[in-house]
Amino acid sequence: MAVRKNQSALTADEKRRFVAALLALKRSGRYDEFVTTHNAFIVSDTDDGERTGHRSPSFLPWHRRFLLEFERALQSVDASVTLPYWDWTVDRSPRASLWAPDFLGGTGRERDGRVSDGPFAASTGNWPVNVRVDGRTFLRRSLGTAVRELPTRAEVDSVLAMPTYDMAPWNSGSDGFRNHLEGWRGVNLHNRVHVWVGGQMATGVSPNDPVFWLHHAYIDKLWAEWQRRHPGSGYLPAAGTPNVIDLRETMRPWHDTSPADLLDHTPHYTFDA
Repeated sequence: MAVRKNQSALTADEKRRFVAALLALKRSGRYDEFVTTHNAFIVSDTDDGERTGHRSPSFLPWHRRFLLEFERALQSVDASVTLPYWDWTVDRSPRASLWAPDFLGGTGRERDGRVSDGPFAASTGNWPVNVRVDGRTFLRRSLGTAVRELPTRAEVDSVLAMPTYDMAPWNSGSDGFRNHLEGWRGVNLHNRVHVWVGGQMATGVSPNDPVFWLHHAYIDKLWAEWQRRHPGSGYLPAAGTPNVIDLRETMRPWHDTSPADLLDHTPHYTFDA
């Protein structure tokens, strides 16, 4: 059984193996396929049309499957690797360990956001940004610039306390747990973190930054925590809802998985705490 660990608890060898697997996927071209997929759904997911990966109830199961696919790709390189998660309620500073040169590298330089240290810096030649929204071919970050503070644990708990998964109109205007976690309403959890990191993380090609996977692994962990707190409250909507994915409808691009298939993460992985 795979165990997803807090990045702050990774050993030096676990960090090295995770980074090496990322770099191997990048060299093979497989990494960029994940970036392309995510960007395609960001572009197509709209409040008043079909929406699958974002702005919709399937935001959480879609990303759970997306992370599973990526984790399996990493494990095809190194079977010992699992996705770590970043608890941004604790590791809240640009000086936190995940931004160290031996792991993800730090923030970008002021004039253009270019990351200059760590294994994904442009100077290494190992991390060209090929799927992009502009002409810049290097990884960019501006930690804590566009928004100063990451979400707090009290804000997380306020969202976890919401008993209803989602509700009409099933988009970025909805009330309920999913939309407050995604961040279109209320205290803004998921979206705020993307903006706090900045650079490509604030765009549809956010998986260009490896921290995307750690962030979404934590979002997935929060969904699992919400499920434990509210065992009688499942995925909504169940059936007959235009433009969004009902409980047992399949989700593009896989065509073999519905939200119902992803409500329980435990057949695939557990969390360390």
